[in-house]
Amino acid sequence: MLPAMALIAALGAGCADSTSTREPAADPETSTGSTTSPSPSPSSDDPMETNPMQIQITIDDQQFGATLEDSAAARDLTSQLPVTVAMVDHGGVEKTGPLPSPLSTEGQPEGADPEVGDIGYYAPGNDLVLYYGDQSYFPGIVVLGQLDGDAASRIADLDGTVTATVAAR
Repeated sequence: MLPAMALIAALGAGCADSTSTREPAADPETSTGSTTSPSPSPSSDDPMETNPMQIQITIDDQQFGATLEDSAAARDLTSQLPVTVAMVDHGGVEKTGPLPSPLSTEGQPEGADPEVGDIGYYAPGNDLVLYYGDQSYFPGIVVLGQLDGDAASRIADLDGTVTATVAAR
């Protein structure tokens, strides 16, 4: 019986020594079998840099590209695409038209001050908005994204009511 106790004591001592100098076990999800540290993967604080939501807006024979922000409202818009929207000129600064279904305003402030070239959603009217002029802060506005290049000035040149088809690109 004494040799068995000595063996258990020796094993216990060996375990204590080996655990005190052991390195933590590698995570099986990320382990590559290498003893070197894996290099960090590129990361970005801006989800749009890694997964932008690109849309195309067609009015008459003109096409306008745009990039949507990563938001619940923008995801709701993309789930409705393609969509055709009858838009009217509103105040000489924007084209607005009703969407088939409301967009989520989850995580959005009460209102916004859109920039020239922004794409927005006016929640009280359920309207998609293309800003080609300077609109000030207004409650109910949600900025969805931005038009590409000179799209805002080209939209400003379109007189009156237009029909816009919005699709993923």
